[in-house]
Amino acid sequence: MKTELVIMAAGMGSRFGGLKQIEPMGPNGEAIIDFTVKDAAAAGFDKTIIIIKKEIEKDFREACGKRLEKIMDIDYAFQELDKLPSGFTRPAERIKPWGTNHAVLCAKDKISAPFGVINADDFYGRESFKILHDQLAENNVPCMVGYHLGNTLTDHGTVARGVCEVENGYLKTITEHLAIDKNSGFDPNTVVSMNFWGLGTDIFPYLEESFHKFLEEKINEPKAESLLPIVINDMIQKGLTSVKVLETPEQWYGVTYRDDMPSVKAAMQKFIEQGLY
Repeated sequence: MKTELVIMAAGMGSRFGGLKQIEPMGPNGEAIIDFTVKDAAAAGFDKTIIIIKKEIEKDFREACGKRLEKIMDIDYAFQELDKLPSGFTRPAERIKPWGTNHAVLCAKDKISAPFGVINADDFYGRESFKILHDQLAENNVPCMVGYHLGNTLTDHGTVARGVCEVENGYLKTITEHLAIDKNSGFDPNTVVSMNFWGLGTDIFPYLEESFHKFLEEKINEPKAESLLPIVINDMIQKGLTSVKVLETPEQWYGVTYRDDMPSVKAAMQKFIEQGLY
């Protein structure tokens, strides 16, 4: 079965302080997304859809897109603040993207097969893509690649993580914690979500319904976001779906803060020296 990957790259990077989606991390100017697309291609994904803001399209294509198009089939979707359902208008003070649920909805018309969803600025590891691809290829969705918390922390501040309660291999609850570090008291083996989902196209009606409800309740809250993990957790609690948890031993690397860059660059260099890329 055909499989697709959706990469969310329209975030503002407020804690990082810039467009970390295209920040060079590899020795030849590669961004994290370069390694991601290579891992996805190696795992067997057929197509990648990258969600960006229209205003950065030219810079993104120049910085990364031309390279990525040599690896696999690449398409683009655009997450814009004014792209709202009929009857809603963006408040003038709204400058923050509407969240990851909205991002996926902005790519709806580009998606035609079971698909993975990830962040552009997170390095997930090749084995994780293989684990997810094999599930999607059998249409075993929804599912989530779960990481051990201890493999996802930074030494340079707190991170936001979806802490998961897993029962018999399935996601029971997911609770967003916006400020976790090594001293937060969680077991390092706790399973967390890194926004690495496997979904089918049949989820779109519920995502749309949820986003509509979000706008009705919070459109005038300038920092409120409709987040994919919260929407999926709501579906689970209402008995509308079950989500298989695919635990991965991979180490996460990411650039939540600029101080994370040296360790990420060192890791990418090591992987290249090992012949992985």
